[in-house]
Amino acid sequence: MEKKISEKLALWQQRLQQSDNEWKSEVADMDKREKRYNGGRTLSPLVEGDTKRNGQPKKTSHVRNIIFENIESQVSSTIPQPKVTPRRKKDERLANIIEHFLRNELDRLPFETINDMAERTVPIQGGTGFLVEWDNTKRTHSTVGEIAVTLLHPKQFGPQPGVYTGIRDMDWFITKMPTTKETVRRKYGVDLTDEGESEPDIRSADGESQTDDSLTLYIGFEINERGGINRFEWVNDTELLDLTDYQARRQPVCRKCGRVRPLRGQVLGAETQEGNLLPDPTRGFAGGLIPQELTEQEIAGGLMAEEMAGGVPLDAIPVNAQEPKPERYDGGPCPWCGADDWTTKEQEYEQILLPVETALGNHIDGAAPGLDENGNPVMKPTMVPFYKPDLYPIVLQKSVSVYGKLLGNSDVDVIADQQNTINRIEQKIIDRLVKAGTRITLPDNAKLRTDPEDGERWYIGSPADKALIGVYDFKGDLQYELLYLANVYEEARQILGITDSFQGRQDSTATSGKAKEFSAAQAAGRLESKRVMKDAAYAELFEMMFKYALAYSDEPRSVTYKDSRGETVYEEFNRYDFLEQDADGGWHWNDQFLFICDTSAPLASNREAMWQETRQNLQTGAFGDPGQTETLILFWSKMEELHYPGAASTKKYLEEKLSREQQMQAQQMQMQLQMQQMQAVQQAEQQARQDALNEVNTRTRV
Repeated sequence: MEKKISEKLALWQQRLQQSDNEWKSEVADMDKREKRYNGGRTLSPLVEGDTKRNGQPKKTSHVRNIIFENIESQVSSTIPQPKVTPRRKKDERLANIIEHFLRNELDRLPFETINDMAERTVPIQGGTGFLVEWDNTKRTHSTVGEIAVTLLHPKQFGPQPGVYTGIRDMDWFITKMPTTKETVRRKYGVDLTDEGESEPDIRSADGESQTDDSLTLYIGFEINERGGINRFEWVNDTELLDLTDYQARRQPVCRKCGRVRPLRGQVLGAETQEGNLLPDPTRGFAGGLIPQELTEQEIAGGLMAEEMAGGVPLDAIPVNAQEPKPERYDGGPCPWCGADDWTTKEQEYEQILLPVETALGNHIDGAAPGLDENGNPVMKPTMVPFYKPDLYPIVLQKSVSVYGKLLGNSDVDVIADQQNTINRIEQKIIDRLVKAGTRITLPDNAKLRTDPEDGERWYIGSPADKALIGVYDFKGDLQYELLYLANVYEEARQILGITDSFQGRQDSTATSGKAKEFSAAQAAGRLESKRVMKDAAYAELFEMMFKYALAYSDEPRSVTYKDSRGETVYEEFNRYDFLEQDADGGWHWNDQFLFICDTSAPLASNREAMWQETRQNLQTGAFGDPGQTETLILFWSKMEELHYPGAASTKKYLEEKLSREQQMQAQQMQMQLQMQQMQAVQQAEQQARQDALNEVNTRTRV
């Protein structure tokens, strides 16, 4: 029986086909680049037919992989660090918290692996992508959800044809994600046992065969009329998810009666005047609270979600002993109408019932007494709009910008000719060396031994046959081949702007350390554009991570960092700190921050260089007098912050020494004060005696 396909699924399949028709030539080039980077042996023809043997392409037996060498010499393990600048002076504290929060996220996420893969994919293919999502399944005892970042190979792109300026300028975009049937069953509750993998090639560069457990999951994103992002997911002809404005908060409701689906373990006792349960705090894009008016009795009754009660567990809420213990929801159909058909409902506002007080002192009022339409007293909660990123969740990192191309230039493409030439020359050199050696010419009818035995007798029939006997040495002169090989290799490096100093090789042109440093800096200048594009991509990534945290991290997140003294500081990232109220009483979110990459991060990641820099600062007096204990404590605090071995114990010793010195100084000052007091007393007594003596003398004279 043929499966019926919805109009929405047919539309996305049509878009996928359009994208594949435009993108397939680029994908074919991607596989070629990966093979060349991995040391492909097939020779490309210089003229038609010159590299074919018996109709098959010739292959070299030896590859000097200059593509691999030049790309690997550009790989940097440095992960760009965020630098956040506020647009207003009063937001400087918030900017610092964002910066520290993002640094903590870089440590939590596997960015070492992500960066290592991106550092090779970008120069090979000209670009790569980062998929940013909010993973609602990552939960701890006190938090719900975490930011997740996944690296996308360009083969997993399904871009809108004809748009090359960037992903954000596209009306729609598709990603192709390799997955398994069991993963789809767990996540979507759909059994796809009989389905097959549609695009196994996206799992590698050499071409993968279909496997029984694998599937290709297509995720489509499009901009809707309101500027939000719609999300549509499918496998083959099976629709899995269709969410309009998927970055908005949503709540699960019964499709029949419209009541909110309670959480597992939630009390099912009291209801509101409309007959609904109190707010359901489910998170992520299935999250939110019901915007409705609640009576004062309902709020005081405690039958609200755990976090709306200030973190008090439901079991701790007192229940009237005369009433039966309330029932709790354990999952399954709707507890009111019995229907087992749930859907989601978009929610624009969050209602705050209890006052919110953040660590930075930002206060948000809770529910306040008021009257409903009928004049009955009710408690009206503070209504705050939920924050929505309204951005494609994909960040594109280019190698360099090229007009008319979505991706940048590929380093593999620009030196592919040089790699092919080197492969051909290497094969020619091997052939000549193998054929080199000694050759002996003999007459056709001669039966002569050519072993090294001395005294061998040769019988030759005629002088003419003797003249045919000769020995020839073939040395295999490689002078011109080796010279041309060196020229081609240097040509490839010059195209990419890589010098010996940049690779850490011996550089005869650099006659001093300063000259070597300058040569490396020149190469760095040639490659500066690639670093700028990487920083631009990470800056966009940081902004997106912040906006996802602002939209979905309902609970405060712990943030740690080292201050200027090397001490660990603990703070909180609380999204309510970014909530502001205007003069008219309306609430809005403050996301006016500028995101760039910290240019000092490469130096900060080089500990040896930082140790040397810090020692130079001590010697030049930048920290103060090097002979002072306070100066040495500051120096070793910096060294401890840079993880210098033994810095902590040295700092502790100096602090104890300073404490002893201060105690001795205090004792000396006290002794000096006592001596001064004694001297003052003695002087006073002596003055008194002198005054008495003078008085006696005066009376005697009288």
